Amino acid sequence: MVRKIITYPNPRLFLNSEIVNKFDTELHTLLDDMYETMIASNGVGLAAIQVDIPLRVLLVNIFDENDEQKKEDLLEIINPEIIPLDEEMIACTEGCLSVPDFFEEVKRYNHILLKYQDRFGEFKELEAKGFLAVAIQHENDHLNGHLFIEKISFAKRQKFDKEFKKKKKNHKKEK
Repeated sequence: MVRKIITYPNPRLFLNSEIVNKFDTELHTLLDDMYETMIASNGVGLAAIQVDIPLRVLLVNIFDENDEQKKEDLLEIINPEIIPLDEEMIACTEGCLSVPDFFEEVKRYNHILLKYQDRFGEFKELEAKGFLAVAIQHENDHLNGHLFIEKISFAKRQKFDKEFKKKKKNHKKEK
């Protein structure tokens, strides 16, 4: 089932998500719904808080070298822990389903070790580089109550605030 994505400035986006202790059918339904929601929204990642569920659950499903987004490449990440493997940072243009129509360059670690649990509670590790590492860090920020717009420069944040207010004002006029 496709769920509603909550958007900025909804205060729930700034909540810290809770650790998952039960790996049951309720969690599996959430994961399945999150996947459907992410695909329906043309996203490459989604955190549970974005569908108003404050649990430490996220999905990442990036496009492969053939520009295909395959379900078998889907990462279901529960209770993640991210460890940078070096200090190298890369800048990627990021967007967010909870901050629609705004894209900006953000610097993140290029090479990380991800420790997490899968949908059955099994402990896993994954070494990630490049865009996959960036996507995982972006979604993980949601679990800690942070949005990518908090990582941009002051000037770019002012630009965002101005665009957001203008968009909100125009939206009210349309109603």
